[in-house]
Amino acid sequence: MFQRFTKAAKVVVRDAVHIAEQERATLIRPEHLLLAMLNQDGTTATKILADHAVTTAAVTDALDRAHRRGGLSDAESAALTEVGIDVDAVVAALEQTHGEGALTPAKRPRTFGPRWRVAFDPAAKKVIERCLRETLDRGDRSIGDEHVLLALLSVGGVAAEVLTSLGVTHQGVRAYLARAC
Repeated sequence: MFQRFTKAAKVVVRDAVHIAEQERATLIRPEHLLLAMLNQDGTTATKILADHAVTTAAVTDALDRAHRRGGLSDAESAALTEVGIDVDAVVAALEQTHGEGALTPAKRPRTFGPRWRVAFDPAAKKVIERCLRETLDRGDRSIGDEHVLLALLSVGGVAAEVLTSLGVTHQGVRAYLARAC
């Protein structure tokens, strides 16, 4: 399947691996794909994100908030608040007992010697697989970074919630791509 990836899409996947390795993550998550996409210049996906005023700083801030809550999105936190659960109070109590960032994703221990390869978590694998479906649905021949963006939005999860909260939706991206062609 990777032979169908454009250079931009390959760079997103490669850079996601690099970002995960740099932050010593135990797994490559969809958030790493999103952050890697934001590091590119002049690609279709970065143009779409720029048109929605999505910045690396805004995404990083939103991801940090979600990770601090154990991966709960703003919508999930709001739903819990409606039934009387104060997520911020729960997080504060956990952090008081277990230390700051107790719910953030685990980091792997520092290793020396050969570089340790980080594996893709199931959600990130699903995003990569979904890229092909998005490409076929649009009738395209190759998988570009715009298909990675569509896949991130269609699979759901923290990265999709962050994008949606910043105004980027699956339908909006598809409409943008339809206008651009």
